[in-house]
Amino acid sequence: MKVKLITASVLMILSTICVKAQDVDTSKYILQNDVDVTKKEPGTHQGGGETVGFNFFSGAKNLKTVFKKRILKPGSSIGYHLQQEDEIYYVVSGSGKMQMNGKTFPVKPGDAILTRPGSSHGIAPSADDDLVIIIVYEKK
Repeated sequence: MKVKLITASVLMILSTICVKAQDVDTSKYILQNDVDVTKKEPGTHQGGGETVGFNFFSGAKNLKTVFKKRILKPGSSIGYHLQQEDEIYYVVSGSGKMQMNGKTFPVKPGDAILTRPGSSHGIAPSADDDLVIIIVYEKK
């Protein structure tokens, strides 16, 4: 008798957990994949060449952060430009060169670069390698 009671109790708890899992409020998050937001574009800021942009959560209401991924193909770049807000570049894969305030330095996977308002910068991949970067900044 005790085994049946315990089994019934366990089944009731499991059914409650399953119902709660089905009732998760998905309005509290947005899940997007690269394929949802992929767009071929020229390099931004007159960088030219071929890039692939991924603008995640662009339709999210009241989101104050821009979160993008960009694949810079050889021969493309994000053109040298004056920065208006804090912006972070994170190198996911590939290698390239970053120009910052007139100085040029190499970038590689794992590098994170914070560009501050009033600075100027641009970035380009190596001649034989795609450069994959994440870009994050505050939406104005």
